[in-house]
Amino acid sequence: MALHLLKLCVGCDSVKDLEEWIVEKRKRSKKTKGPREHIHTTRMVPKRAEELVDGGSLYWVIKGQIMCRQRLMAVRPFTDKDGIGRCRLALETKVVLVEPRPFRAFQGWRYLEAKGAPRDLDRAAPGAATMPEAMRRELRELGLL
Repeated sequence: MALHLLKLCVGCDSVKDLEEWIVEKRKRSKKTKGPREHIHTTRMVPKRAEELVDGGSLYWVIKGQIMCRQRLMAVRPFTDKDGIGRCRLALETKVVLVEPRPFRAFQGWRYLEAKGAPRDLDRAAPGAATMPEAMRRELRELGLL
């Protein structure tokens, strides 16, 4: 069974912000002939990396709710120019909306077992993915989604 990561999407107020950020990073990467995948750099290397890349995803917490995920392609440890160990998470560029779930703030990332992961939104509530994000949030707060 796949293992997932859970991380705060710092600086994003919506899924749309995250998607725009990914597009912008890809544009910059193409100009510099960099990799065509979406890379997210973290400070720590997950000890369970093999389980993560075996079908796992990075679930993003945006404004206090788990809102979306990106499939994890690779976990690449490296040492930065200051000699500090870091990790690049290679992610699929496609962002998949998930069933919103409240989650309080935390530092770093957390493991998320497959059985505890929110379902993709198109399976949990068909048609909800086409709604504006603000409406989905409000419906979630009212207990209707």
